[in-house]
Amino acid sequence: MCGIVGLVSHAPVNQMLYDALLLLQHRGQDAAGIATSNSGTFSMYKANGLVRDVFRTRNMRSLLGNSGIGHVRYPTAGSSSEEEAQPFYVNAPFGITLAHNGNLTNWEHLKQDMFTNDRRHINTNSDSEVLLNVLAHEIQEASSGTTLDPAALFKAVRVLHKRVRGAYAAVAQISGHGLLAFRDPFGIRPLCYGIMETESGKSEYMVASESVALEGMGYRFVRDIAPGEAIFIDLDGGVHTEQCHDNPTLNICAFEYVYLARPDSVIDGASVYATRLRMGEYLADKIKQQFSAGDIDVVMPIPDSSRPAAIQLALKLGIEYREGFIKNRYIGRTFIMPGQAMRKKSVRQKLNAIGAEFKGKTVLLVDDSIVRGTTSREIVQMARESGAKKVIFASAAPPVLYPNVYGIDMPTRDELIAFGRSHEEICREITADALVYQDVDALKRSIYDVNPELQSFEASCFDGIYVTGDVTPQYLDRLEFARHHPTKSVIEDATRTQLNLNKATTEQ
Repeated sequence: MCGIVGLVSHAPVNQMLYDALLLLQHRGQDAAGIATSNSGTFSMYKANGLVRDVFRTRNMRSLLGNSGIGHVRYPTAGSSSEEEAQPFYVNAPFGITLAHNGNLTNWEHLKQDMFTNDRRHINTNSDSEVLLNVLAHEIQEASSGTTLDPAALFKAVRVLHKRVRGAYAAVAQISGHGLLAFRDPFGIRPLCYGIMETESGKSEYMVASESVALEGMGYRFVRDIAPGEAIFIDLDGGVHTEQCHDNPTLNICAFEYVYLARPDSVIDGASVYATRLRMGEYLADKIKQQFSAGDIDVVMPIPDSSRPAAIQLALKLGIEYREGFIKNRYIGRTFIMPGQAMRKKSVRQKLNAIGAEFKGKTVLLVDDSIVRGTTSREIVQMARESGAKKVIFASAAPPVLYPNVYGIDMPTRDELIAFGRSHEEICREITADALVYQDVDALKRSIYDVNPELQSFEASCFDGIYVTGDVTPQYLDRLEFARHHPTKSVIEDATRTQLNLNKATTEQ
């Protein structure tokens, strides 16, 4: 999961890109980068860290130009090295910078193909650099000489869709021409664009991962970019769009609504906040079936993303809602931290219990999801230490049973607490007195209720259905083996496996 933004303006964009990345900071805290274009010359700065820590005045002054792109990174492929921070750059054709949100499931195969057939060298193990080079190669093939028109760009994206598998939403600057944005044919990762009318009557455009970035910067939300669609905004403010896939389908990632997106965003016509309220209502229905009136004294959220669900759940059950945990907002996400000891320590730093709210009570704790279970176990223990009589744990999401390969760095199957365990076993693992999970169908209905046009979802971490059709149990086995044994031979073996999978898919 990452956050991306692109701007075409009539004024310097460095400050606007910086401010937009702050609004998308929740999508990635590992690294940040900005690339701008000024009279055909790119300026770029990127480094590991939060947006506010990466950019200094001297860096901002060097980012010249009226168009640019930005990125906040949460690593899901490659490594956390600074070399793999985005945007990425290639000098031919024309000069292109790119920022990408998602994960390519066939990036190893593409990397080898780039070297063997396209004569392009990929310098890192980042799938985003691979995506940039595929785009650059196809633009070179589609363009003629030094000229480049929207039709050539859309032709390049059409071929890219045929070559690339997985989830991707991307923004790219093409030197001297404009901003290109495109979304994978399954629409797994979100992307939208907006417009601002200046006092001079000229229009400026922004493309971003979430609508909150547009609205926070004063842009009027126009619409979501459709699955498989590409949009090109030239430097004069002309907007060109085309559907670049023959059979696109919308399968937005359900985990965006559960946890990843900001609650004040609207993704593909569904308010994230409203979907979380509905999750709370469906969870309340399930709790009613398992507990009698009076069994629960108080409902408490695990801040912050579970708060809307917890509020609505408490309201529907008629149980008192209280804030029992206070969050330190300057500690990173724990489910992406390496090592159980580090995650355990981080939970205690991130949350502090208000003892008086727990003492002598049966407490229903509501969290957005349970991934490894480390955080949940520590939270249950904190509630007990604060005097809770009983602790019931409820998850607004279903059990996380499978890895997510589309841009969320969920652990391997053996690290997922729900994998291979019954609900009773999970309950014992997190030391709760009772455990309640949301049903998969109820989660999907929560989103459908808010926007009935959303019929299909990418919910592979819950139901094991990988919508791109190229993720098999053998593929997951090899990815997990490569994760535990990151050697050259393993990577080559995974590449050969993916080549065979692609060949089999083509032959079918």
